[in-house]
Amino acid sequence: MMSAHTRAETHLGKLKKFILNLLVILFCLAYLFPAYLIVVNSFKNRAELYENILALPGSLSFQYYRNAMDRMNFPRALLNSFLVTTGSLLFIVIFASMCAWMLVRTNNRLSKVSFMVFVATMLIPFQTLMMPLMQEMSSIKRNLGIPMVDTLGALVYMNLGFGASMAVFLYHGFVKAIPRSLEEAATIDGCNPFWVFWRIVFPMLKPVTVTVMVLDVIWIWNDYLLPSLVLTSKANRTIPLSTASFFGEFTIQWNMAMAGLMLTIIPVIVFYLCAQKYIIKGVAAGAVK
Repeated sequence: MMSAHTRAETHLGKLKKFILNLLVILFCLAYLFPAYLIVVNSFKNRAELYENILALPGSLSFQYYRNAMDRMNFPRALLNSFLVTTGSLLFIVIFASMCAWMLVRTNNRLSKVSFMVFVATMLIPFQTLMMPLMQEMSSIKRNLGIPMVDTLGALVYMNLGFGASMAVFLYHGFVKAIPRSLEEAATIDGCNPFWVFWRIVFPMLKPVTVTVMVLDVIWIWNDYLLPSLVLTSKANRTIPLSTASFFGEFTIQWNMAMAGLMLTIIPVIVFYLCAQKYIIKGVAAGAVK
């Protein structure tokens, strides 16, 4: 039979576990509360919204979603965001993975300095680069005739520059865990360095590749500041820029804005759910190994 002291310790342990679980639940509810506000208020008319923002809607009408899609020119904005996001991801994954592989395998002073430069650039706030960046892009167009403003390709190019540092950092740690003997065996079998990377190394980088993709999709898809500087015409607007049209100087259409925000969030949630099992594994392997 358990002694009174042992029973007291058991009850105390259960109480601590209950309190900890309760705190976790309360924290999750507080974290999800803004999402609840967006969902419920996207179905309300203006009268319901101003009467009580916490209450459930009187009816589930998708009228405001249809109105938001028309106001945003949603198909065009969705296509622009898709092109920018996929194009940026493609170039970031290709160039960052190859760069990290070369930095690890050369392993000399220059490669170490180059890697530290990549890490250091992660600490520079984008706001400090906005004005010099746009001046440089305007100078390129003026002197070389290359359109660097109000084109989706220019935005992809800039996303590559700003996203490469984090990707190289993650790939660098993961590549160090890959045995060099695999590459040497492939070289003996006749593979040149190009095919050694793409046939041997890159398939082994799948977890960290998915991690890079998830992190960059969330960043690029939701980015407002850089596209607002680069894209000026309505035809090239991405979804965040289109959503900003609901927030006027004097009036804000909150119900349509909430519907537009839901349309913005859904594609990212779907992508995240499809790739979530790789996130923890990829981040841990890329940053620790």
